[in-house]
Amino acid sequence: MGLVDAHCHFDFPAFDDHRDDIMVKSYSLGIRKIVIPGVRQQDWGRIMATVRAHPPLYYCLGIHPWYVDEHSWGVLDELRRRLGDSSERCVALGECGLDRLHGDLGRQRPWFEAQVELARDLDWPLVIHSVKTHDDVAVVLKSRRFSGEALVHGFSGSYEQASKLVDLGCKIGIGGVITHKGAHKTRSTVARLPLGALVLETDAPDMAPAGIEKGRNSPLYLPQIFDALAGIRSESAEQLQQALKANVDGLYRWR
Repeated sequence: MGLVDAHCHFDFPAFDDHRDDIMVKSYSLGIRKIVIPGVRQQDWGRIMATVRAHPPLYYCLGIHPWYVDEHSWGVLDELRRRLGDSSERCVALGECGLDRLHGDLGRQRPWFEAQVELARDLDWPLVIHSVKTHDDVAVVLKSRRFSGEALVHGFSGSYEQASKLVDLGCKIGIGGVITHKGAHKTRSTVARLPLGALVLETDAPDMAPAGIEKGRNSPLYLPQIFDALAGIRSESAEQLQQALKANVDGLYRWR
């Protein structure tokens, strides 16, 4: 059936010297699709060129909270236009969101709110970056009346926070954090969440699994994350794989 890396920065220069090799090896490991999120306007062209060169790749377009100060508000008009003109390989708006540990939350929030509204108005799925801001993200989604598909990627938080997001219709991105034995809170949360809320990702080259050097993460480690997930869930590996496929297909509207 295969796995999908729902969030991977595969366009980053870290992969330039071995991207083709990773693609070949990923397919041999059963990884059938990789989704590249957009983080800033200047990278959108590079992302689209990378996707065109590799058929198993898909992409999103958005403004990441770390880079909001690089942009003027006019970029949202371009984002609206690009989403309207995009090919079937574009699957969501994002990565957008909030980060309490990097930058000014007050400056990030209007950009997140604007992108949530844009996704709502255009009926696009959202890919959300949330660091120490899960409650804030939930407030924005509710206040902006967003009711579509959304992925809160790279989740690391409490069961209560995750449940609040799941109740709003969000999927929860499961990455390398759960491979670390010390990540008790996140592992416990992921073990208890509804199976229908889980989506697999690497966030490569970041969020490295246990035993992998920081900054050297890769789609090749997605099976390791899957094995860790299977180790903390009650379902069989086959049931888990079937559910993960259905979840990511629903998120990105693959039919």
